[in-house]
Amino acid sequence: MASADLEFNHVMIYSRDVERSLRFYRDLLGFEAIDAWPPDYARLRSPAGRMTIALHAIGKDRRVNPKAEGIRLYFEVRDLDATCERLASEGVRFDQMPKDMEWGWRHAYLKDPDGHEVSLYWAGAKRLRKAQGPSGRSE
Repeated sequence: MASADLEFNHVMIYSRDVERSLRFYRDLLGFEAIDAWPPDYARLRSPAGRMTIALHAIGKDRRVNPKAEGIRLYFEVRDLDATCERLASEGVRFDQMPKDMEWGWRHAYLKDPDGHEVSLYWAGAKRLRKAQGPSGRSE
């Protein structure tokens, strides 16, 4: 049984150069920067609509080929904990069950059958507002 509250939200794009990607999406394609913490991260809203993308630097500890596997899908779901409990009871394996994150959103992580990263999360009204940065301050 699918959750009626599940909404496709954004795509995480892993990048070797977040500043270069930020210039491309913001300056050339017209996305609006919601958060920008170069050189590590930026989140942008599409010129029309509510969809967002996030640009994330590939960390030194990650072995990601951005051309082949550098995408994480994000789905927002209001009843996150109950949805994850239901999925787990149906045999879905989670890398992380719902957890409050330092930026104020609640996330669960899993992989789809082909190994693509999926985040189920709830941000509510916080989704389209500036989040707290890695230093714990709003930037």
